[in-house]
Amino acid sequence: MAPTVLHLRSETKHLEHRSALTPTTTAELIKAGYIVNVERSPERIFDDEEFEKAGATLVPEHSWVDAPKEHIIVGLKELEEKDFPLKHVHVQFAHCYKQQAGWENVLARFPRGGGTLLDLEFLVDEHGRRVAAFGFHAGFAGAALALEVWAWQLNHSEPFPGVESYPNEDALIADVKKAVKEGVEAAGRLPRVIVIGARGRCGSGAVSALKKAGIPDENILDWDMAETAKGGPFKEITDSDIFVNCIYLTSKIPNFVNMESLQVPNRQLRVVCDVSADTTSPFTPVPIYTVATTFDKPTVPVDGLTSGPPLSVISIDHLPSLLPREASEAFSHDLLPSLLTLNDWQNSPVWARAKQLFDEKVATLPESALQK
Repeated sequence: MAPTVLHLRSETKHLEHRSALTPTTTAELIKAGYIVNVERSPERIFDDEEFEKAGATLVPEHSWVDAPKEHIIVGLKELEEKDFPLKHVHVQFAHCYKQQAGWENVLARFPRGGGTLLDLEFLVDEHGRRVAAFGFHAGFAGAALALEVWAWQLNHSEPFPGVESYPNEDALIADVKKAVKEGVEAAGRLPRVIVIGARGRCGSGAVSALKKAGIPDENILDWDMAETAKGGPFKEITDSDIFVNCIYLTSKIPNFVNMESLQVPNRQLRVVCDVSADTTSPFTPVPIYTVATTFDKPTVPVDGLTSGPPLSVISIDHLPSLLPREASEAFSHDLLPSLLTLNDWQNSPVWARAKQLFDEKVATLPESALQK
């Protein structure tokens, strides 16, 4: 039986430096008998030569389109918005299963070409737990940026400037500590931060970043389900300087904060980091903004406030890209046991569940999307 070929494509999303495969996991796959083709990439945090040393074959950027049908295309973020049908099995985050804007056009490309989407967001074990996720580094990066925005706002009137990925965590924390020091000089105290969802992957990442940046335990309100059970809005949010939301919802609960709750006297809240970045979701517990932000423009102001300090929202949907090396290593390490079963993916429970979900979602497509 011929070995299974995995084709790692180059990412096309702006400022996306992460990778679903790393040189470390590539070496493990090759040791297990896979052939791994890696597209050269100017954006990926790992040098092309690192993959070559691991035993991969380097191929031209965007060559996945013409790869043999039986090759499995591995990526991270969504493909560019094109119309041509997709013939391969694709392993990636596609963001088209929750009826996001344009979801039908994204999803329909797979059945139109006889391809299959195995969506990384929905790879779950027998208990329904995700086998790999970027949550920890999303929370870590979000909390780090929130501290920087808090300090910037105290010392500047213009919007917080664009940011770029860091080579490693130490470099990010050094910058954050410098910013916090400047913020303390302006405010006369350290910030108070509330993290909701603090016990999960994302929330634990946020709390870790806060502590590494020098925020003491007594300044961190780490909430989870027990604390939010009474239902919001919560005064503890507007009494804090920074609110980091690490809760991702699939059904509606009372809002943690809303425009009315922000119009209170003595509001301290200056920065909200909505790590879930469910900007347009009807389930968002933070319905105070409607614009997704980017690394180029990390914040958006909350309009309509009649008193109190300015309020900035961070809602970047690929926050782990701020730490692409560590985030990729952790994610790919967790994904490796599943990747090692791709040679028989139809009979591997994790991938079979992903295929079943794909089939269910395809069945909901309007006929018009399939006729293009």
